[in-house]
Amino acid sequence: MTTLYITGAGVSAQSGIPTFRGEDGFWTIGSKNYTPQQMATRAMYEENPGEFLLWYYHRFVTYRNYGPNEVHYWLNDKQLITQNIDGLDAKAGNKDYISIHGRINEMTLFHEQGEAVKRLHAPWEHIDETNLTASLLDLFKISKKGPELNVSLKPYVLLFDELYTELYQITQAQQYMLQASRIIFIGTSFSVNITQMAIEIARKKNIPIEIVDPQPCHILHANVTYHSMTASEYIAL
Repeated sequence: MTTLYITGAGVSAQSGIPTFRGEDGFWTIGSKNYTPQQMATRAMYEENPGEFLLWYYHRFVTYRNYGPNEVHYWLNDKQLITQNIDGLDAKAGNKDYISIHGRINEMTLFHEQGEAVKRLHAPWEHIDETNLTASLLDLFKISKKGPELNVSLKPYVLLFDELYTELYQITQAQQYMLQASRIIFIGTSFSVNITQMAIEIARKKNIPIEIVDPQPCHILHANVTYHSMTASEYIAL
């Protein structure tokens, strides 16, 4: 019997990291000139890398020193796929979890999607916040020409106009779903492709689903248990 846990931003809210689509969320506020949906794209990174990196730094990287909460520690020995890029599951000791959308403490070579590249440490400690834009462009090796394939670097984050590839462990994630005897979703709004993929597999294989959220989304599946509670309340059961 293998239980697969799939977590979203609600799990990290207790650590002080805003959820994505709440009133304090990352997607409710954009830059001065663009909506969040426009900012979080590969196209924006290519066309306006300075603006993209500023947005990414303020929206995500400023939370890099936050710590895990009791839910992350409870999950540290579980089979886990998280949509979160904050890295708190690693800080809590989970060595084998899949961060399906990337991690803020890493970056990669800027490459054509699907090519094999290494995940590299992102040295945010070298950023000069008094000259932030120039420092970010320098860190990611971006010249006046803009990002150059196989020369520049890119944050290790899956953007709206990108695909799940092996860089984000998509095959392993699908195997976890196919082999699961139960799938428990915690703190997710079901607004991204990975959750829809898991639901579709659960329907085809008749895998029971549990949903943990103070206001759980209702989904079309014959075998769903809803837990209208926070993640902390759920693990205390």
